[in-house]
Amino acid sequence: MSTDPVHAVAEAALRRNAGEPEFHQALLEVLESIRPALDEHPEYLEAGILERLVEPERQVVFRVPWTDDRNRVQVNRGFRVQFNSALGPYKGGLRFHPSVNLSIVKFLGFEQIFKNALTAQGIGGAKGGSDFDPHGRSDAEIMRFCQSFMNELYRHLGEHTDVPAGDIGVGAREIGFLFGQYRKITNRHESGMFTGKGVGWGGAEVRTEATGYGTVFFVDEMLAVDGRGVEGKRVIVSGSGNVATYAIEKVHQLGGTAVTASDSSGYVVDDAGIDLELLKQIKEVERGRISEYAARRQGAHFVAGGSVWDVPGEIALPSATQNELHERDAIALVKHGVIAVAEGANMPSTPEAVRVFQQAGVLFGPGKAANAGGVATSALEMSQNAARQRWSFGDSEVKLRGIMHGVHRAAYEAAERYGRPGDYVVGANTAAFVKVADAMLAQGVI
Repeated sequence: MSTDPVHAVAEAALRRNAGEPEFHQALLEVLESIRPALDEHPEYLEAGILERLVEPERQVVFRVPWTDDRNRVQVNRGFRVQFNSALGPYKGGLRFHPSVNLSIVKFLGFEQIFKNALTAQGIGGAKGGSDFDPHGRSDAEIMRFCQSFMNELYRHLGEHTDVPAGDIGVGAREIGFLFGQYRKITNRHESGMFTGKGVGWGGAEVRTEATGYGTVFFVDEMLAVDGRGVEGKRVIVSGSGNVATYAIEKVHQLGGTAVTASDSSGYVVDDAGIDLELLKQIKEVERGRISEYAARRQGAHFVAGGSVWDVPGEIALPSATQNELHERDAIALVKHGVIAVAEGANMPSTPEAVRVFQQAGVLFGPGKAANAGGVATSALEMSQNAARQRWSFGDSEVKLRGIMHGVHRAAYEAAERYGRPGDYVVGANTAAFVKVADAMLAQGVI
C-alpha cells in the first residue's frame, strides 16, 4: 500500500469499489486536485475526512417489478446512493436509462457533493435511478413503473432527508407519477421533497431551463475575466435534451450563435443558428430523432454518427452524457480555435481531453461548477415550497445568474489561492471540498 495518504485512500476505494470505472474516474480526479487544500489543512487527514468522504453514507439497491401493456411482468433494478449530508439533506436527480448501474450512480452522487456545495444552498449530495428505458413506452407503462419504483424508494426520502429531482429520462411526466405515488403512500403533501415539479403544483419557474442557462452563464463569467463574453461567438453544443436545448436558447439571448445539436443517431449543423422552436417541437413534443431537424430546416444538414466536435467553433458545451468528448475531439476543437469549454453534462470530458484543453490554454469549466444551475434552482424550488411562495420567471432567473456568479467566483478565487490560477478544476474541487470537510469536522465522526 502507498505511504502517500491520498494514494492510500484512492487505492482502498478502488479495491472496495471494484469494476466501477465511472466512479473511479470521478474519485481520482477529485482526490488529485484537492492536494493543495490538504497541504494547508492537515487536520482533514488526521480526522479521516477522505476515508469518510469516498464512502457513501447509504446505498440502496432494489427490485422494481411492473407490468407492461401486454400484461407481461418486467423487472428492473432501482438505485439511490445517499453520499454525503454534512451540508444539508441529500439532493440529486434520478436517471432512467439502460446504462444505469451502481458505478454510474455513485460517480454522479460523488460529483453531486461538490456541485451542491458550490451553490452555497445548504444541500448534500446523492443520485439515483434505474436501468428502465422510458423511450418507446406508453404513459401507462411509465406510470406503473414509477409507482413500483416509489413503492420502495419512498421510505428513504423526505424534505429534510433526501430530495430527488429529474435527470436523463426523468422529466415532468415521470416526476408527476413519482410524486403522486409518494403522496398516496405517505398521506402527506410534502411539496419540497421532490423538485422539477410542474409549475402548477409546486414547481419553480426556470427549473426546466436552469442547467442549460447556468452553463452559459458560467462560460460567460469565465470569458468576462478577460473582458470577453458569449456575444458574437460561434458555439458547438452536443445533445438535444433539456440541458442542450436551453443552453442553445441562452446562447442566442446573449448574442452568440449555437450551430449544432445531437442525439445518439448523429448531429445537425445549422450555420444560421439552431431554430429553437423546431428543435423543441421535434424533441419535446414529437420525441423524434435529430435527423428530422435537417429534413425540415433549409440550410441545415445531418451527419450520421461521427463527432459533433469536428465542427469548428469558439465555445464548446458538451451537454449530452458522461465521457462523450475524448482526447481526439479535444485536439480537433483546439485546432479549430476553441477558446472556452463548459460542461453542461456530468463528466462529459475524459481526463485526457481535459488535459488537452488545459495545456492549450483553453478555459475549461468542469461540470460540478458549470452545470450547477439545475440543482441550484432545485434548492430555490425547495425554498419556495417551504415558504408557500411563488417567484416569477424573471426573479428566478436573476437569482440563478447570481448563484452562477458565486459559483464562478468561488472556483476562480480558490484556484488563485491554491497556486493554480485559471484552473477551474482545482478551484471548483478545492472550494467545495473545504466547505464539506469543515462541516464534517465540526459534526464529529459519524
